[in-house]
Amino acid sequence: MKTAAVIVFLVCLLATEVQGQNQIHKGRCFCADKGVDVVLQRNIEKFEIIPPSPSCGKREIIVTLKSAERKCLNPESKFTQNLIRRVLEKMTQQ
Repeated sequence: MKTAAVIVFLVCLLATEVQGQNQIHKGRCFCADKGVDVVLQRNIEKFEIIPPSPSCGKREIIVTLKSAERKCLNPESKFTQNLIRRVLEKMTQQ
């Protein structure tokens, strides 16, 4: 009986520990470097802006191309800034 109680106690401890783990990988950014400066606009299928967060301290701009390839854009390049401006303008017009 004592063995069963100990096993139940250990299972409860393990379940509590697994449930309480943080799912965010700290210090991990999607983009390893600053990213590319230019991408052909006609190849862009999806556009994502990921704001700074506790897991990554920088803003990241990620585009998914029609070939299903994902590329990080340099947030400081003129191309990226113009792309962001155009996307925001389209969103406000809708």
